[in-house]
Amino acid sequence: MANASGFFTPSVPRLRSKIQPSIGVSRSGFCFSAGISRRVVCSSAIEGAEKHVSPSESRMPKLVSKGCKLVGCGSAVPSLSVSNDDLSKIVDTSDEWISVRTGIRNRRVMSGKESLKKLAVEAARKALEMADFDPNDLDLILMCTSTPEDIFGSAPQIQRELGCRNSPLAYDITAACSGFVLGLISAASHIRGGGFRNVLVIGADGLSRFVDWTDRGTCILFGDAAGAVLVQACDAEEDGLLSFDLHSDGEGGRHLGAPINENETDELLGSNGSALDFPPKKSSYSCIQMNGKEVFRFAVRCVPQSIESALEKAGLVSGNVDWLLLHQANQRIIDAVATRLDFPQEKVISNLANYGNTSAASIPLALDEAVRSGKVKPGHTIAAAGFGAGLTWGSAIIRWG
Repeated sequence: MANASGFFTPSVPRLRSKIQPSIGVSRSGFCFSAGISRRVVCSSAIEGAEKHVSPSESRMPKLVSKGCKLVGCGSAVPSLSVSNDDLSKIVDTSDEWISVRTGIRNRRVMSGKESLKKLAVEAARKALEMADFDPNDLDLILMCTSTPEDIFGSAPQIQRELGCRNSPLAYDITAACSGFVLGLISAASHIRGGGFRNVLVIGADGLSRFVDWTDRGTCILFGDAAGAVLVQACDAEEDGLLSFDLHSDGEGGRHLGAPINENETDELLGSNGSALDFPPKKSSYSCIQMNGKEVFRFAVRCVPQSIESALEKAGLVSGNVDWLLLHQANQRIIDAVATRLDFPQEKVISNLANYGNTSAASIPLALDEAVRSGKVKPGHTIAAAGFGAGLTWGSAIIRWG
């Protein structure tokens, strides 16, 4: 059974030792062990039972003190590029109006036979190729998305398309524009506390499908993309995820969302007390609804606080960080956060102008471009932060490579 620290207590008839390791939580949010032994064995094998070989066998026993590092990245975008001038033909706007207020000039939109699954698979393969890694050795696939092409999730389909023969666990994480940061923390937690060694984290969203293309307040902002990072177990001294800080606030959810469209009826109950309108009508989700001013205020207030908290947990200050990498939502938000944290513009990663807001894909997409261009080099420290619907927000201090 799982104890409060997230580790599993083995259930076996006889134990060789009654020594119980002391488990605690470090300031970074990760678990550590102290005492005579730093090794925790997770097993449910009954003495004398037949041994079965499984993909997870390589993950036992696990070292609580192990670290994790980012070793490969990849990204993919649709072929169709929609410019501000293109949008000015369908809504009352202009290139100047959009670029001044958002910093966006183009965005990519899925069309034809393109799909979010294909983009996610392409990004994943590029990340695995960069790391020279066989997909059959993956232990876990995390698909961070709020727009899956199956209501029950897309991660298992990604696993199938990658050709993973060992059936690694694959599941979706829904946290909108904070999704990729939460995916990184989840990957680290699986590695540090669950014995996993190779975790593929994908951020992918197709928000163009949920945009009202007659609303110039939202249609100018969003695009489609996918990005991926391979996270691997390593020795503690090589640890590449130094700290994190995560939050959510449901009270702010009214400022940004795409709620389900509820069916309205004039009368819910008949005269005899029986329910009308059964079976239920087919439901659907509304287009993205956003209070831009409130979201801006939330971002410029909460994101700097979160990054400062993560830096403090890591024992660092902004001057120790090589790059600031924020969710690519609005250039004015990026600039405001950088100013509050005293980050010079030359240390801020931004590709918002070319892709718009791609939700969970924005951080890995920008990271991939920065790595492949040679801007981000092995050993560089990055302060990354995501923020968006929920409301959710979070930061992670990471070291590349």
